[in-house]
Amino acid sequence: MQTESFGIVEMLLRLGAGFLAGCVIGFERASRRQIAGLRTHALIALGSTLLMVLSIYMAESFLEEGDPGRIAAQVVSGIGFLGAGAIIRLGNNVKGLTTAASLWLVSGVGLAFGAGLWIPAAVATAVALFTLTALDSVEKRFFPPRRNKLLELRFKGEYPEHAKTLAVLKAFGIGVQSLDVAQHLGGKGAKGDSRMRLLVSIPTKTDMSRLSEALRKTGDVDRLEIKEKY
Repeated sequence: MQTESFGIVEMLLRLGAGFLAGCVIGFERASRRQIAGLRTHALIALGSTLLMVLSIYMAESFLEEGDPGRIAAQVVSGIGFLGAGAIIRLGNNVKGLTTAASLWLVSGVGLAFGAGLWIPAAVATAVALFTLTALDSVEKRFFPPRRNKLLELRFKGEYPEHAKTLAVLKAFGIGVQSLDVAQHLGGKGAKGDSRMRLLVSIPTKTDMSRLSEALRKTGDVDRLEIKEKY
């Protein structure tokens, strides 16, 4: 397979471009305090660029019918291990998917620079930066971030008003993921009570004091407790 030869200056330019692209993406991730930041992205981009350059160089210098993509192809599978390390599962939430995707992206950008595809690599870097910055605000506008919380309501009566409670939660834009009711009978001659536990998804902008007040106004709520549920 014939490849286009290039000298040491061209190699250094490609390495420098890959490194800078990694720094640009990594700086954005570091500004958001992500687990993989500036140095990680810069090193991945630099390393993938170097492997692409090495693949081309070895195919030209030592192999008559060499495949310049053989070494570089291992970057695609190898980057999965680093991406998996950036993903953290916290209860029902998963963190780090975007950072894992950015790690995968900078490896591709590095390979593109290493292959001499200057314009596609530069455009990919610019589009990635636009996606991580501008589209972040757009996503939050249409799909506000939510928190998982555990609501525990204690009622005076044996049979809580499910409909009233669920109506209040719906009015506040809160999604109910699970609901559990436990009834407790009182002593001899005493009126029993009941407890309702709900795992809910709450928008981050929800006024928790107003929510608490609205739930208490539904009727027989004796006690209300809101716990964090990651």
